Amino acid sequence: MTILNQLLETLSTDERLVIDGKLAKNKIVELAFNLEPTLLKLLLTNEQLKSHFFTDMDEMLIFDKIAFQRFVNNKSFLPDSFTQFKNKIGLSVENHYLADTNDVVLSWPYKDCVLEGGQTKEDQKRSEIFWNEMLAPEQVDTLLSPKLLTHFKKYDVNGVNEISSLEDSNNFIIKGNNLLALHSLSVKYSNQVKLIYIDPPYNTGSDSFKYNDSFNHSTWLTFMKNRLEVAKKLLKNDGFICCQIDDSESPYLKVLMDEVFGQENFLATFNIRVRYSDKTLKQDMNFHKEIEYIHIYQKSNESQPNLPTKNNSIEKYIYYFEELSEGEEVNWGGKVVKKFKKGEYKIVKKEASIQGRKEVWASGSILDGNSSGRFFRDYLTGKYEEDGYGSAYKVYGVGEELNGFRYFTGPNKIGATKGKYFQSIPSSKIDGGSSTIPINNFYDLAGSFGNCRNEGGVELRSGKKPEELLKTIIESFSNEGDLILDYHLGSGSTCAVAHKMNRSYIGIEQLNYGDNDSVVRLKNVLSGEQTGISKAVDWKGGGSFVYCELTELASKYSDRIEQSQNSGELIVLWNELKESSNLSYKIDPKEFDKNIESFRELSFKDQQRFLIEAIDKNQIYVNYSDIDDETNCISEQDKKLNKQFYGA
Repeated sequence: MTILNQLLETLSTDERLVIDGKLAKNKIVELAFNLEPTLLKLLLTNEQLKSHFFTDMDEMLIFDKIAFQRFVNNKSFLPDSFTQFKNKIGLSVENHYLADTNDVVLSWPYKDCVLEGGQTKEDQKRSEIFWNEMLAPEQVDTLLSPKLLTHFKKYDVNGVNEISSLEDSNNFIIKGNNLLALHSLSVKYSNQVKLIYIDPPYNTGSDSFKYNDSFNHSTWLTFMKNRLEVAKKLLKNDGFICCQIDDSESPYLKVLMDEVFGQENFLATFNIRVRYSDKTLKQDMNFHKEIEYIHIYQKSNESQPNLPTKNNSIEKYIYYFEELSEGEEVNWGGKVVKKFKKGEYKIVKKEASIQGRKEVWASGSILDGNSSGRFFRDYLTGKYEEDGYGSAYKVYGVGEELNGFRYFTGPNKIGATKGKYFQSIPSSKIDGGSSTIPINNFYDLAGSFGNCRNEGGVELRSGKKPEELLKTIIESFSNEGDLILDYHLGSGSTCAVAHKMNRSYIGIEQLNYGDNDSVVRLKNVLSGEQTGISKAVDWKGGGSFVYCELTELASKYSDRIEQSQNSGELIVLWNELKESSNLSYKIDPKEFDKNIESFRELSFKDQQRFLIEAIDKNQIYVNYSDIDDETNCISEQDKKLNKQFYGA
């Protein structure tokens, strides 16, 4: 019996709570709020209600009256949606919509639910079930419990082989529902992943996200939230997640990721040019889409991206000062300054050396951007009116000069207003080498996107990401040997690039791409294919990966129903389904059999739709906890490999 039914049955025994044969939920909420003893004793008589609404702290039971009130109110306000959220999308604090606040999160219908997202084919639509986390905790726990894996195979340069044991160093490609696979990974890989890159469905109406639900936008947000929350658990404390999207959902995704990962952990949004402006798009579009976005978050402030470097050069250090007088010493802003009027110094331009100086104009953003610019702004602006044009200033304690001073010059002729400063070479450049520079947030990869269709020897006409893009991300946010995860793997670009760049990886994909899927691509990578970044990283081939699948249970029935050709085949499947454990608890097989003629009168498509609805969606895959259930026919070898995978 569900929690809801248990609660209704228990409360109905208290005549104070029943009016005209119906439970008075306002009365129930009032008594709960006041911690009314008789009500609490009544709830404690049921072990399931006791475990759900009470917490044992040092042998003392604490009643969670807030959770209880939300539970009771849920069904009265929204009896069909199983959600506490109103039928609108907006920003809220603690589930209350606010028009103006700095501390906000995004709210939408079904936010407190779990969406399995069971689509396995691009053109497939499913009537997804929203499992409410509060009203259906048992169903959610069952849905998200670790799943059994099967069909293990190891691929290396010698081909495909049966596998006898798993190792911690194995790369994995997992076929199956990505939400359930992520929760399965969390058993062993929590806090193990350095970088997650995902390219999820963009929810444009033309991509693969076509779930048949009236709240399409809310469905997408729930879909993303469920997966991002478990993805966060997989990240190391110094890890990163990069999520690519277009402008259809980008603002909502940004707010959602702020909520899941913390606004303080937002690092940047990469702007990626994905096509040229003259590329022909649909003629009915009023605006041309050239840019996509990658929102980047760190797990915590322990995360440190790999900054790009530039080779140091002294070629600009070509200016040399000669002081022709003692100058006049003054003190400005606590700094000792020597003033030289025109004719009291010379600037000689010679071959670059470590004794030379580099010329920098003190103007624009420089005036606010560094200590020299600010000194010029505060003390030297307009000084030519007092000291004359062409004056120079030797300022001590500004910048990082090894000799302790920096030269400044004011405007040199009538009508000029700008000045310069001359800085000596930093110590990091004296011995050559390199220094770091900030990571760019704009990348023009239109050419790479236009030419990546056949990278890796597999073809994906839309949505495929070029290896050059993945190389940039993997270089910036991981190092050799780190673990990379992509749970919207598609044709396998992320894992292909990770393999070539000597990273470990796990890829998850639930759609079937046939000859163009990730396994085909990675087999080509093992063989040394030379597309994408292969030449840039001197890729020669080699390595290995392990392929496995979530062990199907009820999904076998849905696939067979979709492949059926006539009503007779569906009747045969019904007779199998009703005798199995995969029939939904909402279906009474005896009632169905009594009304079989009504079923026969439906169109073939409606018959298929009905039988798919009759499948228990909570039993799509076999749970790891059922590994020894003989009815699941799990081989001894699969049992061994699963125990190794889960670290049992």
